[in-house]
Amino acid sequence: MRSLSPGSNIGILGGGQLGRMLAISAAQLGYSVHIYCPEKNNPAEQVSNAATHAEYENEEALSKFANSVDVVTYEFENIPVETVNMIGRTTPVYPNSEVLKISQDRLSEKKFINKLGIDTAPFKAVSTSEEARHALVDIGYPAVFKTRRFGYDGKGQAIVRSETDIEQAWSALNSDKVIVEGFVEFDLEISVIAVRGQNGDIKCFAPVENEHKDHILDLSIAPARIDNALKEDAIKKAKKIIENIDYVGVLTVEFFVSSSSPRLRVNEVAPRVHNSGHWTIEACPASQFEQHIRAICGLPLGGTDFIGEARMTNLIGDDIFQMTKLLSEAGAHVHHYGKSDVKPGRKMGHVTRLYPNNG
Repeated sequence: MRSLSPGSNIGILGGGQLGRMLAISAAQLGYSVHIYCPEKNNPAEQVSNAATHAEYENEEALSKFANSVDVVTYEFENIPVETVNMIGRTTPVYPNSEVLKISQDRLSEKKFINKLGIDTAPFKAVSTSEEARHALVDIGYPAVFKTRRFGYDGKGQAIVRSETDIEQAWSALNSDKVIVEGFVEFDLEISVIAVRGQNGDIKCFAPVENEHKDHILDLSIAPARIDNALKEDAIKKAKKIIENIDYVGVLTVEFFVSSSSPRLRVNEVAPRVHNSGHWTIEACPASQFEQHIRAICGLPLGGTDFIGEARMTNLIGDDIFQMTKLLSEAGAHVHHYGKSDVKPGRKMGHVTRLYPNNG
C-alpha cells in the first residue's frame, strides 16, 4: 500500500465533469491536480492546478505528464489501453489497464461477468448481418444490436423488433464487431457504486434507482425502492466483481431488476465514478469522488451511510437555464459543470435534494 501525503500531485486523464468533481475532492484533501486531455477550457481544468493539452497517443506529452505527478487515474473508460500501459511504466495508474481491456469491449465484459456466475442478458457476438440473423433465431425478438466498443448514453445501439429491421439496424452501427443482446423484461434499473482501496478494503454505497430520458440518465433515487434482500444481493455481486479484477478506485455496476428469476442481471460495468453517484456529494460522509481519491492515494476509505432519501436530477441542455430558479429553492444543491456551450443532450450540471428521515 502506497500512501501519498497532502501536497502530492494527482494526474487525471480526461477533462469532463467527472474529472472536475474528482479535482475538487482532491483539493479538499490537500492534493494538487494535473489534467491531461486534448480539449482546452474543459470543466476539470477550470478547478485544477495544471493542464496538458495533447492527444492520448502523444508519447512525449504523456511522458512529461507522467513524470510530473505521483499517481494517475482516469475519468472515462475509453482511454486507450496503450496510454495507460505507457504511463504505468513510470507512474502508478489506478485502476489498472486490465479492467479497461474488459470494460471497453462489451463481449469481454459480459463473458467476465458470466464467468463469475452473475447473470446478464442473453447475447451472441456477430460480425455480419447474416450472422446476426442466425443469432436472432436463438435470442428472439425484440433484441438490441450493440457495437462492442465505444457505446454510452444509448450510442452504438439499434433496436431490432422484427426481421425487417435487421439490415437498417446493422447499417446504422457501421461496425463488424457487434453483439446481439436479448431484450430483458425489467421493472427498473439500479446501480451500485463500489470502491476498493489499495489494501483490498471494499465499501459500497446503497443501491440507487435510475430513470432515463432519451437514453440519458434523468433521475437517481437513493436508496433504490427495492426490498432489503435484493439490495444485499446487488451489493454482494458488485463486491464480487470489484475484488476479482485487482481493482483500486470506484467502480459502478448497473443492474436490471426483474420480478421473475433471475431478479438481477448486470447491464454494464463502468470503471470510474458515475453519474448515478452524484448524490453522494451531499448525502454521505465521503462522496464517490472523495472515495476514489482516497483509494488511489492509499488512504483509508470513508463512510458510505446516509439517513433518509436523496434524489439527483441531471440538468441536460436547456435545463441549465433553470439555475437561478433552482438556487432560490431551499435545500437544492446545484452543480454547474462550467460548460459554455449548451447543446441538446449535453450534461450541463445536476441538482440534488435531500429528504431526511425524521421518523
